[in-house]
Amino acid sequence: MKLLVCTLLIILLSACSQTPQSSTVQVGTRPYYLINTMQPSALKTQLQACSEGPFYRTDFAIGHRGAPMQYPEHTKESYLAAARMGAGVLECDVAFTKDQELVCRHSQCDLHTTTNILAVPELAAKCSVPFKPAKNGQLAQAKCCTSDITLAEFLTLKGKMDGANNQAITVDEYLNGTPNWRTDLYASNGTLMSHKQSIALFKQLGVKMTPELKAPQVSMPFNGFTQAQYAQKMLDEYTEQNVPNERVYPQSFNLADVKYWIEQNPEFANNSVYLDGRDETSQLDPNDPDTWQPSMTALYNDGVRILAPPIWMLLAVDEYNNIVPSQYALAAKAAGLKLIAWSLERSGPLVNGGGYYYQSVSEVINNDGDMMKVVDVLAKDVAVMAIFSDWPATVSYYASCNNMPASI
Repeated sequence: MKLLVCTLLIILLSACSQTPQSSTVQVGTRPYYLINTMQPSALKTQLQACSEGPFYRTDFAIGHRGAPMQYPEHTKESYLAAARMGAGVLECDVAFTKDQELVCRHSQCDLHTTTNILAVPELAAKCSVPFKPAKNGQLAQAKCCTSDITLAEFLTLKGKMDGANNQAITVDEYLNGTPNWRTDLYASNGTLMSHKQSIALFKQLGVKMTPELKAPQVSMPFNGFTQAQYAQKMLDEYTEQNVPNERVYPQSFNLADVKYWIEQNPEFANNSVYLDGRDETSQLDPNDPDTWQPSMTALYNDGVRILAPPIWMLLAVDEYNNIVPSQYALAAKAAGLKLIAWSLERSGPLVNGGGYYYQSVSEVINNDGDMMKVVDVLAKDVAVMAIFSDWPATVSYYASCNNMPASI
């Protein structure tokens, strides 16, 4: 009998150990705040019933630059927070330094708003555009790029919350520009990371990885470094660290980059993600196929398998004021494309419609709780495979509540 009891105990302990990080996922209070502000509905009742979990890690939740609603983006601290919240996938936006090393930064030229570089005189002097104070009606200016400094210099910087005060007279005033709906409570010591360091950290955390090849803001080739070499180097750093290709989702807004990966790195082809930012350069209408060039079928025929547009492109409002899939979303699914949406919780409070990310449904968005309604439509009606979020606990709460697949 004692042997049988011990055997059963071992089996139970083994089963518990295989539960995917359920004991370590902490969603915090924000999902509860969002749910409590929802209007009465079946969805609200369902989400409230899940208040005690269990919550687990899920690939449905992607940490967009980590967890930058409260932690400086693309820092070790931000990544750790996102993983703790249940993000099964973490993002390193990839830019390159003066010595052609890859680093995690949302833009090649955002160091003046996302780091303390302007407060480090010897590095500030190397910026493409050194700090110029506001004067005579002219806004304060600065432009500091990863390509202005070496990797070693980059790693001496500290990450801060993205923002700048364009009315600043001094550097200190300029750096004090965090939007008032974020916080500087955790922004005093952001640890910057190279791309290689992010890979090692993500392996340690047991998460999947979605690097985005950022568009260069210098002329290419850069000191002999071509766009193709840049795109290849990003993938090579995963191979060098023995990361299985199925755990990597390379992304780019540049369709040529995606086609390069598909053609030259077929092992990554099915996971390569085309980020759709065509609305920035054309009059793209999510409900008018004639404005989508190339078409969904053309993208699929070129080998694209995952399409990632902003949230607003995937949603529309029907005659009954319900949020529904857009024609863009329906056409993408019909063509065989998988979808990823970006970026939840990137806007401030939604009381005025939510801004850019919710522009197609702004007429029915009036409070923060509507965010959960958007997640529900994206999950159930649009059937996206994942959602980028600046606070991934919101998405992991929803996914856990709906018994969506756990990350493995």
